[in-house]
This record gives sequence, C-alpha cells and structure tokens, in this order.
Amino acid sequence: MLLAIDIGNTDIVFGIHNSVSWIHQFRISSSLSHRASDYEAQLRIRFLENSLKFNDIDKTIISCVVPDQRAVLKEMVQQMFGLDPVMVGVEIYDKLKMQIPSPYEIGTDLVCNAVYAYYTYKKNCLIVDFGTALTFTVVTGEGQILGVSIAPGLKTAVKALFSNTAQLPEVPLVMPDSAIGKNTVHAIQAGILWGYVGMVREMIHQIKKEVGQDCMVLATGGLSSILTPLQDDFNEVDKALTLNGLKIISELVM
Repeated sequence: MLLAIDIGNTDIVFGIHNSVSWIHQFRISSSLSHRASDYEAQLRIRFLENSLKFNDIDKTIISCVVPDQRAVLKEMVQQMFGLDPVMVGVEIYDKLKMQIPSPYEIGTDLVCNAVYAYYTYKKNCLIVDFGTALTFTVVTGEGQILGVSIAPGLKTAVKALFSNTAQLPEVPLVMPDSAIGKNTVHAIQAGILWGYVGMVREMIHQIKKEVGQDCMVLATGGLSSILTPLQDDFNEVDKALTLNGLKIISELVM
C-alpha cells in the first residue's frame, strides 16, 4: 500500500491507498513538533486505532511546503517503515513530463494538483485550492503549468481580522444565507464568506477569458466545501485531490 503525506502550512495529511481507493486519511497539525518521534507517536496511534500494520506500507511519497518539516517527516518514514520516501521536488520533475515554470519557487502541493488535473483530464484546467492560502493553478491540456495566483485563505483572512480588531469575536466559518449582517457574528461571516464567493467567481471568469471557456475548474482543500454557492462553478470538488496527485506522481517515478 501507498502512504502519501501532504505537509501544508496548517496541517499534515496522511493518506493510505490500497491500489483501489484511499482507505484511511489522517490529519495532524504541522506545528506539532520538530521531532520525528512526536509525529511517529501520533501516527502509531492512528495505525493502532484502524488495525493497520506498518509492513502493509511498501511505498511512500511526501509533498512539503514547510521547509523545516521536510527532513523531520522523511526521518519519521524511514524510522517507522524502513523506506526512503519519494520527495516531490525539482529532483523528480523531469519524470512528470510536464512544463513547470519556476520549479524552485512553485509549491510542491500545487505541482501535485496540476499533475492530477493534467493526467486525469488532458485539457485546460484551473485548480482552486482552499488552504492556508487560496491558490489558483492553471495547467494546459499539453501539461504546461501556465502560472499561479495566490490570495489569503479563509482562515488566514479571519485571523487577520481578529488580530487587528479589538472587539470582534472569533466566528465559525459557516456560509450565511444573507449578505447583510444582522449581528456582529453574521456581519463577519457575510463580509468574508460572500466576499470570497465573489473573488473566486471573478478569478474563474478572468482566467477562463485568458485560457478559454472550455477550461475545467476543480476545487480542493480542507475548506473547499464551505462556500456552497460556488458548487455549480466547479466541475469537481475533492478534498483528496492533492493526495490523488501524489499517487499519480508515485506511479510515474517509482
């Protein structure tokens, strides 16, 4: 089985694939520790709770956008499974048969998203990733990543509002029915969530103008299902899209 690890700025997502589907997904905070043993302890608990055996894992792959955690999770995999994981990065990009601009700058998670879109659809695709940052990655049907647009993610925007405003409370990220706030909590939800609906729609509109209206629009990320008015704007919504890209990469390079 494959163990795929997506290390993001907020969470680390672990996915276990049995060659048919993702049978388990675990999420651990990226800021848990700087020691491999601490992550190993957390993962051991997940394996025990789900009756998984370490020797069931015969392939591992890691995408990491947090440089300080790259070596930590690689060490954890080596200690737990006795395997050297494939590390997504410039060292393997030539095996992906795609054109990747600024390979030392683009996030490996965005490359995984683009790989999934290209190898699944083989047509122009826009991937909207609702993570710590809100990213828009464009890949052509020929496998060229045209570029990326980045905005603050939903939680990042909310956190910035709270940290700079003394009397505003923290609010749940729940889509309100009305764009007109009736109280403080509703006002924050309306301003941020309906505001992000408008921003995402306008970005989709502008990108389609540049690459063509036949562009597929895919959504992923832990917050991809919150902005419910956007569901008809997406051809696919899948929180495991980045993991799916990791799986494809593992098949291309292993």
